[in-house]
Amino acid sequence: MDLPQDVVYDLPRMTMIGDRQLYIENHRGVLHFSSDKLRLALSKGELEVTGTSLVIRTIWTEEVFIEGQIKSIEVRDQEG
Repeated sequence: MDLPQDVVYDLPRMTMIGDRQLYIENHRGVLHFSSDKLRLALSKGELEVTGTSLVIRTIWTEEVFIEGQIKSIEVRDQEG
């Protein structure tokens, strides 16, 4: 059976529309949110999104949809 790698390795799946919208699946919770930074816990580290005028439009247990001017996305593993 061919399973997607995000499922096999428990990775986040991100869908970005331009630099204005970002949909993230498979996170483990919000660690920090402000209008210029979002940090999410992952199964093996963290995801940090920086930008300006960031707004959480929708949030569910393992999914979050943000809008604003997205400047960077960084995945940090548990080691740093």
